[in-house]
Amino acid sequence: MSGSCPSHPTRQMSLVALLVASTLALGACQNKSAGLDGTDPLATGSTSPASLKETAKIGESWQADPKNMRLGLAYASQLKALGQSDQQLQVLATLTQYHPQDQKLLTLYGRELVQAGQAGQAEAVLTRAIAAGSTDWKVYSALGSTLDQQAKYAEARDNYQRALKVSPGNAAVLNNLGMSYALEGNLKQAEATLKDASNLPSGKSEPRLRQNLALVVGLQGRFDEARQIASADLPADEVEANMAYLQKMLAQPNTWQQLTDKPAG
Repeated sequence: MSGSCPSHPTRQMSLVALLVASTLALGACQNKSAGLDGTDPLATGSTSPASLKETAKIGESWQADPKNMRLGLAYASQLKALGQSDQQLQVLATLTQYHPQDQKLLTLYGRELVQAGQAGQAEAVLTRAIAAGSTDWKVYSALGSTLDQQAKYAEARDNYQRALKVSPGNAAVLNNLGMSYALEGNLKQAEATLKDASNLPSGKSEPRLRQNLALVVGLQGRFDEARQIASADLPADEVEANMAYLQKMLAQPNTWQQLTDKPAG
């Protein structure tokens, strides 16, 4: 949760953005996009002059052989490490043109598009991955996330359920499912889902999940309880800043009122 309190009239949109970010955060943290060999080709690396030179060298090699998956993934990894996400996505897009049926590559590209907020394009790429035969839970979870970004909540939850069939009790998927309920306005169901996720062994070790739970509890006006949940992982001053932020947001006329009015499904 953010500690800043915007004064712009579009406070409700700020909360929407906050919830969307919370929907994506846990899945991105726990489950980095896996490379074709099972490694993470997009891990953050050094941004030293040496890495800049290395990136340029890899880029030249790949541009001479754009079909080369190994070089393309290495180049994309370096570009992301340097903060050049647009160029990174362009490289992945080119690779998918040469390897249009590669499920893992499509999954990787789709998940990176989700993180970049390119929802429509991400949906198309992830749908292609499924059409190519992918049954990876990460595909369904990422597709759910991008559908949530487009306010297609029922479709998003269908995909989270598909992910859970492949990977039962997955805390990352349950986190996204819970935040999907929150985005639609069903805070009670969101809270129940996030509590289930936080009680899982993998969920207990994930502070971001607890912060999402604190957010959802706080949005229902139960600030003391939200404060207690958030305090497990955050320093006191940050917890208080978060509570102040939520209180100011909820104090605005009609801001998020629909959330507290909607019954549990």
